[in-house]
Amino acid sequence: MNKNIIVTALIFIITGIIFGAFGAHSLKEIVSETKISSFEVGVRYEIYQGLGLLIIGCMYDKFNFNPIWVYRLGYIGTILFSGSIYLLTLNENIELPTKILGPITPLGGSLIIFSWLLLLYNVSMYQKNNKS
Repeated sequence: MNKNIIVTALIFIITGIIFGAFGAHSLKEIVSETKISSFEVGVRYEIYQGLGLLIIGCMYDKFNFNPIWVYRLGYIGTILFSGSIYLLTLNENIELPTKILGPITPLGGSLIIFSWLLLLYNVSMYQKNNKS
């Protein structure tokens, strides 16, 4: 078990729920339906990442490899992906540099994807090593 990963996972889940409630109850009055839909994607992925990291944190000692880079890439990717979506959603009300925020979303998404590919690679290598 890795306490830091579990704490991060729980923070992602809790803030995802809070932002989800905020989006469902408060955003309708201040942003377009399209922006709300985008905001919901950020919330959904933050919660998915939280659940995934919770599993990784709880199973930390079971891995035959150190999944710390899976955690780090997933953590940074989630902050960049979901965080930039949240900020872009509110950009109509708060002037933010969208030229900078726009490219951050796919960068964060790429880091999330890479973190899960890294986990897949390490798990499959572990399986191959155990079969021989």
